Amino acid sequence: MKYSLRTRLSLSYIFVALISIFLISIFANLFLDRQFREYIKINQVQRNKDVISSLSNQYQYSGSWNTEMIEAIGVSALENGLIIKVSDLSGQAIWDARVHNNGMCQRIIEHMSYNLNSQYPNMKGEYTETPYNIYYNSQKVGIVEIGSYGPFYLSDNDLAFLKTLNKILISVGIIALIFSLALGTVMAKRLSSPISKAISAAHSISEGCFSARISEKSNTIEIIELTNTINSLADALGNHETLRKRLTADVAHELRTPLATLQSHLEAMIDGIWEADKDRLISCHDEIVRLSGMVGDLEKLARYESENIILNKSSFSITEVVRQIIRNYESEYLYKGIKIYFTGDEEFINADKDKISQVLINLLSNALKYSTKGSEVKVNIKGGGNLLQLTVKDNGPGISAEDLPFIFERFYRADKSRNRMTGGSGIGLTIARAIIEAHNGKIEAVSKRGAGTEFIVSLPKN
Repeated sequence: MKYSLRTRLSLSYIFVALISIFLISIFANLFLDRQFREYIKINQVQRNKDVISSLSNQYQYSGSWNTEMIEAIGVSALENGLIIKVSDLSGQAIWDARVHNNGMCQRIIEHMSYNLNSQYPNMKGEYTETPYNIYYNSQKVGIVEIGSYGPFYLSDNDLAFLKTLNKILISVGIIALIFSLALGTVMAKRLSSPISKAISAAHSISEGCFSARISEKSNTIEIIELTNTINSLADALGNHETLRKRLTADVAHELRTPLATLQSHLEAMIDGIWEADKDRLISCHDEIVRLSGMVGDLEKLARYESENIILNKSSFSITEVVRQIIRNYESEYLYKGIKIYFTGDEEFINADKDKISQVLINLLSNALKYSTKGSEVKVNIKGGGNLLQLTVKDNGPGISAEDLPFIFERFYRADKSRNRMTGGSGIGLTIARAIIEAHNGKIEAVSKRGAGTEFIVSLPKN
């Protein structure tokens, strides 16, 4: 059976309250019962002492007793559940409660038995008589036998106190239960409401509504993290959806241009408008090569982005590799009037040499493409500990803050016209990122419009 979070939280509060009340009641009863028994025993001993003390004051120096006061003491003790018998040293009875009112004595014994059994049904009680000596000026002058029902005597007031105490505990338990139910309902609502909003937002996101956001406030850390995560997920999915749509449009644009060129040229030659000479066939061939290159880039990207990418690692001097690639590009940089500088010490790295070379080629070709005559491109290698940092910095037109987060996405080009004079297919940086991440490294770009661009590659040496 399934229950809502609100129901489960409310039931958990009630369950905890019931358990707490149950345990408190048990321990309170055990503790109070033990203390109450000790109190009754102490009280009974004290009553016995009071009776003995009162009787000792009724002895007269002449050897006689004040029988009237002894009778008053005996009647008072009888009313308190004590059956006494006073005798002198010769054993002669001075006053006997049973002789005075045997019927009342019997009823008191039965009543004491009933009180004890009603509170402690498993406890066996019995009537006992305990003799005590009566002293006058430190001399023994008589004996008093005090009879009571034991092991201790429970009066009606004692039973009333215990019943009142139990009623108080029950009342506290009921109040605590009601309070826990109310508190559980409020807390469950406060906890479940943001989660319900999160579920609703996640459902909207799953249906393609990436603008859904959770604005519900909470002071619970886990709920704050949940809402922030779902909001971040919505942002990421919204960006990915935008990129997906743009990717579709960009791929269509990249394919449409060479296909349209091929179609127009071939139709013109078929219709006899153009002669199928060598120059026109070369033009068609160039467009086919362009398409093949694009498909090759896509295949290469798919291979590099695969989780099972194979790295043929070896230890080599990355400084020497950079110098070699720069030498290969020197003529192109010289032709365009761009100066290229390289700085850095000799650094070795354990990596896939060919793939790292591909990254360097992509970065240097980008710098060449976007730099203007008279500008500079600076390449630097810096090592520290187990980390190697490679930077390629140009002072070209730079990248806008709007485009900077997406330059590593497939087919993304800041130039919306997608002019091949200002950019390639838009896959080079994506391939570079895939290669660097496969080496457990990181690539990032720092740029500002009109202030050039700097690519920073961080790689572990081993």
